[in-house]
Amino acid sequence: MAQAKDEKPLKRILDTDAPFRVFVESVRDYALIMLDPQGTIVSWNSGAEAIKGYAADEIIGRHFTIFYPQESIASGLPERELVVAEAVGRFEDEGWRLRKDGTRFWANVIITALRDRAGNLIGFAKVTRDLSERRKSEENLRASELRFRSLVQNVRDYAIFMLDPDGRVATWNEGAQHITGWTANEIIGQHFSRFYPQDALARGIPAHELKTATTEGRFEDEGWRLRKDGTRFWANVVLTAIRDPQGQLFGFTKITRDLTERRRHEHELRASEEKFRLLVEGVVDYAIITLDRDGFITSWNTGAARLNGYAASEILGRHFSRLYPTEEIATNKPWHDLIVARDEGRCVEEGWRSRRDGTQYWANNLIASMHDSDGRSHSYYMVTQDLSQRKYAEDLADAAQRTHEFIAMLAHELRNPLAPIRNAVALMERKGLGDPVLESMRQTIDRQSLLLTRIVDELLDVNRIARGQFTIERRPIELRDVLNRALETSRPLIEQRHQTLEVKLPDSPLPMSGDPMRLTQVFLNLMNNAAKYTHIGGNLGLKIETEDGYYCVRVTDNGKGIPPGSLDSVFELFLQLDPESCGTQGGLGVGLALVRRIVELHGGRVFARSEGLNHGSEFVVQLPTVDASAAEPPRDPADAATPRRMRVLVVDDNRDAADSMRMLLEASGQEARCVYDGVSALEIAESFHPEVILLDIGMPSMDGYQVVRELRARKLVPPPTIAALTGWGQDSDKKKTQEAGFDHHFTKPVDAVELMAFLERAAARS
Repeated sequence: MAQAKDEKPLKRILDTDAPFRVFVESVRDYALIMLDPQGTIVSWNSGAEAIKGYAADEIIGRHFTIFYPQESIASGLPERELVVAEAVGRFEDEGWRLRKDGTRFWANVIITALRDRAGNLIGFAKVTRDLSERRKSEENLRASELRFRSLVQNVRDYAIFMLDPDGRVATWNEGAQHITGWTANEIIGQHFSRFYPQDALARGIPAHELKTATTEGRFEDEGWRLRKDGTRFWANVVLTAIRDPQGQLFGFTKITRDLTERRRHEHELRASEEKFRLLVEGVVDYAIITLDRDGFITSWNTGAARLNGYAASEILGRHFSRLYPTEEIATNKPWHDLIVARDEGRCVEEGWRSRRDGTQYWANNLIASMHDSDGRSHSYYMVTQDLSQRKYAEDLADAAQRTHEFIAMLAHELRNPLAPIRNAVALMERKGLGDPVLESMRQTIDRQSLLLTRIVDELLDVNRIARGQFTIERRPIELRDVLNRALETSRPLIEQRHQTLEVKLPDSPLPMSGDPMRLTQVFLNLMNNAAKYTHIGGNLGLKIETEDGYYCVRVTDNGKGIPPGSLDSVFELFLQLDPESCGTQGGLGVGLALVRRIVELHGGRVFARSEGLNHGSEFVVQLPTVDASAAEPPRDPADAATPRRMRVLVVDDNRDAADSMRMLLEASGQEARCVYDGVSALEIAESFHPEVILLDIGMPSMDGYQVVRELRARKLVPPPTIAALTGWGQDSDKKKTQEAGFDHHFTKPVDAVELMAFLERAAARS
C-alpha cells in the first residue's frame, strides 16, 4: 500500500494516453473519474460535471466522500467500497449520492482497482450513472401495480381471478368471494371446473373454454355456474390467455359477472309481451285504442267499449273525432291533437269527451305516435281515462278551500267590531257605572261579547280540524304521571337496544294544567328518538328541574348528535336528518314538529342542544308550572295589575276600536294617544316618543307591516315595544308579524288581562 501513495503512474496514464483522455472527457452520460489509492480525486470528465455539478478545478484534489450523504459516511460505506475494490478488483453498488447543490440522485457506481504491471495498486477508476429517473419509474410502476392489485381485490361486482395454464385458481378477489361464496383459502389451487354444473362438465365445457382461449386468445360465454352452497347463477364469463414476451402461455385471466337478475328480467319481459295483448284487451278502466295515420280507429279494447258505449263492431273504421264534443269538432281539435302527436311524439291533455248516448265525461287523454324503422310516424295509440270523479273531488276541494278562506275572513271581520265592544266593556268596568241596571246591562254585553268571541274561536277550531289542525284539552294534571307513562311506553325499545336509562324525578308533586295525552306524546316521541339515534348499549337520561316558573324536562343521550346548523330545523315538518343512521328506520318526519306544536300550545317551548355529530343530543322542554287561563277561574280585568305609566300610541283605522282602546289605556293610568292611519303614526311617533305602540295591520294606503318597518328603520329613542293588533290569528299570521319586526301579536278582541300583562313586560323591558 505504500507504493500506492506515488501518483506518478496515474499521471503517466492521464498525460500520455491523449486519445483515451479525449474519449473520457467527451462522455456526458457517465461520470468517469479517477481516484488515487487514498480516494482523492485526480481526474474529472464533463459527464461528472454534468451529473454532480462540480467543475474540475473545484473538485480535483478533494476526497470522493464528498459525494456521499452523511448516513453513508457514518456507516463507513466509502472506505468499504475502496477496500472491496482493492481486494477483489471491483465494487458495484446503487444508492443515494449528493450533487454540489446538496440535492440527491440515485446512482449506479462501479469502482475498479487500477494496478501497474507489477501488480501494485496505483488508484481507482470510478464510473457513476444517474439512475434517478429509472428509480422513479420503477417506484411508480410498483405503486401502479399495488393500486391495480388493490383495485382488483376490492371489486365486488365482478369475480376477477387468474388461472394457471392447467386451469387451477391462482388468485381470488373479493368480488369472486361475494359472487360464488368461496373464500381465497378454500378455492386457490382448485380447478376452475368446480364452478360448473354437472351437465356442463359432461359436455366438456371447461376444457373447451381453456382450449379456445389458448388458441384464439379469448373466450366469452354465458351460462349457469355454481356457488359454494350449490345454488346456480347465470354468469357472463370472459377468459383471456396471458403470455410472456416470448409468447409462452403462463395462465389465464377470468372475469365473471352475475347476470341472474338481468336474465330474470329478460324472461319476464318476454312473458310480459305475451301478456300485454291480453292485458290491453282485459283493461276496463282505460280506453286503449289504435289509430291509423289519418285518425281512423283500428283497434278497440274492452275499456274503450265500457267508457264510450260503442261496441267494437260499431266503431272500428270510424274516425276518432266522434269521441270529441261537437264544439271541439267545430274548432278542429281532434286533427290538431293528431298533428301535435305527430310533430312532438305525444299529445297529453284533459278535457270533455262524448259517449255514444251523448253524455260527456272529463278525461285524461294521451295520443302518442308510433314510428317505423325509418322514424316515420305511421300510426297512433290513444289512452283515455275517465277522471270525472277526480274532477268532482277537485271541485269539492276548491269549494272547501273557498269555505276555509271565507271562515277565516269572517272571523277577521267579526273580531274587528268585537274589539271596541270588549274595550268598552272593560272601560265601563274600570270606570264603574253606579246604576245597578246599567251594570247589569254591562255584564250582559260582557258575557254575550265574550260568548261571541268564543263562538268565533270555535268556528276557527272547526276550520283548523277540517284543515288537519288540532287543539289541546287542558285540565289539572300531575306531570310526573305523564313522564312515567311515556317512560313505560318507551322502555321496551330502550331495553331492546340494551341502553342505560338514568331517570331523576323529584318526590314532590309537579302540578300543572295541560292535555295529558298530548304531553305523553311529546315525551314518548323524545325518548324514542333518543333511543333510536343512540347506538346499542348507549346512555339516555331524563330529569326535571324547576326554573323561573317553568318545568324544564331534559332528555339526553350520547348518540348520533345534531349538526350545529340543524338544531332548529329538526322541528320542521317532514324533515329528517340521516334517517338511516344508528340503524334506525325512517319515518314521516312529523314527530318533532308535533312536539313543538303541542309544547307551544301549552305555553312552553322546546329546543335542542348538541356539540355536533357523534357528540349526543339534549332536548329541553319548558312548560309553565301555572296556567292561569286553564287552571284557575278567569281573572276579572279589575284584578289585573296596573303597570307603571307609559306613553302608548294606538294606531287603527277603525275609529271606535282606536278610541275605546285609548280610553281603556287612560283608565289604566297610561298616557295614550290614537291615530287612524299609518302616515299619522309615523308623524306622531317623532314627537310623542311612544314606549308602546299598538298597531293595526289591515289599514288602507299604508298597512301595519309597512309602518313597523319604517319605525324600526328610524331607530326611535327610546325604542318602542310594538304589538300587532289584528283580527288574523293563525300561526302563519303570528309568524309573519314576528318576521316583520313586531314584538307581540294580539288577536282582536284583546283581553284586558293579557293587555295589562303585556304592558307590564313592556315596562320592564324599557
